[in-house]
Amino acid sequence: MTTQATAPYAVLILRIALGTMFIAHALLKILVFTPEGTVGYFASLGVPGWFAYPTMAIELIGGAMLILGIKTRPVSLALIPVLVGAMVLVHGAKGWLFTNEGGGWEYPLFLIAALIAQSLLGNGAITLKSIINKSH
Repeated sequence: MTTQATAPYAVLILRIALGTMFIAHALLKILVFTPEGTVGYFASLGVPGWFAYPTMAIELIGGAMLILGIKTRPVSLALIPVLVGAMVLVHGAKGWLFTNEGGGWEYPLFLIAALIAQSLLGNGAITLKSIINKSH
């Protein structure tokens, strides 16, 4: 049963899960594919290669901000264009199911829905600001 006491913690779980997903995808691009490889991949999609750098930064910084509960609403909305780009340029032609070869667009669409929900719900419990305020 959802109550006023438990709802903020449910929002916290969503916020941490989303932040973790974005950090993981940024680190994949940075540490595994390498920034240069990611630039090349973006260029192969017909997107200017330099778009890879702001994409990696938005994923990494946005993910961290979500985990810390900093500007959760606008950050959630700012991450949506990254996923729209992934849906249109990478996953769109591969069908709905993410289990299709190359991954379909169901997973990016689900993350968009989760980001919209997060933007409507706000921070939830336990943010960096709440921790700092308690220590003073």
